[in-house]
Amino acid sequence: MVDYTAFVEDIVHEPTQTEGRGLDLTVAEVYEVTDPGRVDFGGGELEPAATDPHPTEKRNPDDDYEWWHLEPGQYLIEYNESLRDGDLCFQLQTRDELLVRGAFHPTLDVTELPPVPLSVSDGGLLLKENARVSTLVDAKRE
Repeated sequence: MVDYTAFVEDIVHEPTQTEGRGLDLTVAEVYEVTDPGRVDFGGGELEPAATDPHPTEKRNPDDDYEWWHLEPGQYLIEYNESLRDGDLCFQLQTRDELLVRGAFHPTLDVTELPPVPLSVSDGGLLLKENARVSTLVDAKRE
């Protein structure tokens, strides 16, 4: 059994994020791609895409956290958490709670936690700040 907390920094609420298999990751920011990036054969012309933070809003004036109202489409999500050791490989998976609501991101083997593309279906998605959206598991699939 892997102790994921030994490898992950900035965990929002450890008891909740470690209650299932692996360690759940929480969303810190959602970005919209506003201008295209560039990818070429040799890498000499690589350019990042331009992004802007997607706006949030409170459901109620007294709420502590805000919500992203995501229309159908593609976004980039950034996590609150980060990996401590770049030598270990973990698998990043979409949580079932997102999948059954028509949203997902690719399953990735990661040694760090870069922004990840999030696809939202035709119905859209309401996503709360710090929501658990992904699960980090052992890449060896324990």
